[in-house]
Amino acid sequence: MLKDIFGKKKRYATIPGEQAKQDIPEGLMIKCQSCHKIYYRKEMHKNLGVCPNCDFHHQLNAWERIDSLFDEGTFVEWDKNLISNNPLGFPGYEEKLEKDRKKTGLNEGVVTGTGLIEGERVAFSVMDAGFRMGSMGSVVGEKIARAIERAREEALPYIIFTASGGARMQEGVLSLMQMSKTSIALKRHSEAGNLIISVMTHPTTGGVTASFASLGDYNFAEPRALIGFAGRRIIEQTTRERLPDDFQTAEFLLKHGQLDQVIHRHQMKQTLGTLLKLHRKGASQL
Repeated sequence: MLKDIFGKKKRYATIPGEQAKQDIPEGLMIKCQSCHKIYYRKEMHKNLGVCPNCDFHHQLNAWERIDSLFDEGTFVEWDKNLISNNPLGFPGYEEKLEKDRKKTGLNEGVVTGTGLIEGERVAFSVMDAGFRMGSMGSVVGEKIARAIERAREEALPYIIFTASGGARMQEGVLSLMQMSKTSIALKRHSEAGNLIISVMTHPTTGGVTASFASLGDYNFAEPRALIGFAGRRIIEQTTRERLPDDFQTAEFLLKHGQLDQVIHRHQMKQTLGTLLKLHRKGASQL
């Protein structure tokens, strides 16, 4: 009996030159990055990428984020066909862009547009960390600036979800110029009396944090999101001090007054909808 049991196991062992048998189809399951529990991918998707066991918020791509927030069938995309070229002739940059286009189905690292959140029309930008780590190049900055300007022209609230490794090194100073361009657009939008909401997701770093991500009338974040400008090691080496374990997390920033609220993904749509309604009613009474 024992011999038969062990014999059966051997049939599933790896044989030199052959692949081990796969009992589970590839892509069917997903492992939590925090607690390492395994779930059906559909189950995790239905839970908006939040681990049912440890509540860890996994990254969402741009369209998953949009689907989780907008009323069904109301989102209309803007400037879909804008794509980056290679202004500095950086070696291999165009090939990397093309690879990311195929991987994500996006032309660039941000999706912009308009739609309804709980019946309230907004202008919207959502960055996708899967495209060049959500880095801010000239096209990302241009799309965001155009979305803000159009929101101002149509007197719409503007919401941005950030997820970025910072400015895109392959575009040099052109990427850094997007910091001022987007910031000026937000200033004009604010001066026109329009609402700005920024939601920082994991990770939001570098020039994105130092510009449009931090300029909302409301600055929110998802739980445990990494938010900062310079990296932890650089700061420790510069200050020669050991930083707290939770340094640069959303909870740390909230505690020190740099965020207005840390919002669970399951409450995000309702919270945004409530704020939009309050500001619309407040404006109508002025």
